[in-house]
This record gives sequence, structure tokens and C-alpha cells, in this order.
Amino acid sequence: MSKNVALVTGGMGGLGTAICKALAKEGYKVVANCLPDFPPKDEWLAKMKAEGFDVYAGEADVTNYEQCGVMVKKIEAEIGQIDVLVNNAGITRDGMFRKMEKSAWDAVLSTNLDSVFNVTHYILPAMAERGYGRVINISSVNGVKGQFGQANYSAAKAGILGLTKALAQEVAKKGVTVNAIAPGYIGTDMVMAIKEEVRDAIIATVPAGRLGKPEEIGDLCAYLASDKAGYITGATININGGLHMG
Repeated sequence: MSKNVALVTGGMGGLGTAICKALAKEGYKVVANCLPDFPPKDEWLAKMKAEGFDVYAGEADVTNYEQCGVMVKKIEAEIGQIDVLVNNAGITRDGMFRKMEKSAWDAVLSTNLDSVFNVTHYILPAMAERGYGRVINISSVNGVKGQFGQANYSAAKAGILGLTKALAQEVAKKGVTVNAIAPGYIGTDMVMAIKEEVRDAIIATVPAGRLGKPEEIGDLCAYLASDKAGYITGATININGGLHMG
């Protein structure tokens, strides 16, 4: 297979950046999705270029179905057909369920779960028609096991797992794989900004005794995107240092 285009939603965040780099190293033309008029976009692109990664920006609010369609058409017209889609966009709005505002529920479900439908719906049929494609959905350990104070986040990330299994069955005979990755606690800039004592308490719960590296998630994405992973579909791959074993 000649390498073509990989689209990573939420591609300019900590995890997204690592995924973009890993796919770029494998020869893909990588498009990092971000919000329209995203303030750090130009700085992020310049930094990536300085590090030797020629990455493109794909602007769309992934909670908006129509915007996703416009973004996909623009990528296909200007860069090429999308062979790899990584649904990575996500937010948190944590709180006890009994105190959770409806707006916090809607925001997380829309960004973390609806977005997967919105983007994939425009890309998966074309993959199936061509007879090749890779869809990789980023879930979470908390979507697998649930998490206190994260009813909205856990529900959205669990929904991704069900969607992954259903889609995998629909397109398995078309040469398209659909898989999910469920990371545990990863040492992104956001996590590393947490107070050291709080971070140490988190690490103490992980049997491996450390946080995961963003690059480890990126490398796993690159593997699932490769021809070597052609017989893996409908899977949830846990990468959490033993925090939860299913």
C-alpha cells in the first residue's frame, strides 16, 4: 500500500501531537484537526515543521456534522484520500452525577462520542468502496471500567467501544479495520501540570509504577494503521500499565 493521508481529530493536543508524529514517521501525509481559527494553530504547525514533520491542519468543530463534511471534502480535494482516521478528540467536564449540569453531560457526549459519528460517517463509506482503510478510536480505561465523578466521560468512552465493534463487523469484508485504544494515565503536558503530590498518588495506583508516554499511544496507532495489523479488527487494546486488566 502506498501511504496516503491520515486524519487525527484533536490532533494538536498532547496525545494528538504524539499520534501525528508517529504516523508522519511512517510516511503518511498527516492532517491534524483543530477548531476553526484555533489560536495556537500556526505556532503548532511551525513547531512541528521545525522538528521535521510536515503536517497539515484540518479545521472543523467535530461536534458539528456539516463542518466535518466540509473538512473531509477539502482534505480529499487538496491533499488526498483518507486511508487512516484516528478519532482522538475529547474533553472532560468532571463532577458527581447528582450535581452534574446537563450542559456538562451534553458537551462531553457531543465532543467525545458524537464526533466519532460525525467524522467517520463521511470517511468510512469511501474506505469500504476502495477496499482499504483504518479507523482507530481513542477510548479510555475509564470507558472500560467506569470512574467515580466521570459519568459523562465514562459513558462517552464506553460508547466508543460499542460503536467500534459494530462498525468493525460492517466493514470487515471490505478491507477496513476498526479498532479502539483504551489508554490509562498518560504523561501529557496537562497531566504533568498537576501538582506533584497528586500525580504521585495517581502513579501509586498503577502496577507498572509510572505514567504512560504519549509516544507509546502514538506508536500503537501507527501499528494499527499498518498492514501488519490487517487481521485485528473490533478490538479494544488496553494500554494502561496494568491499572485495569480485562
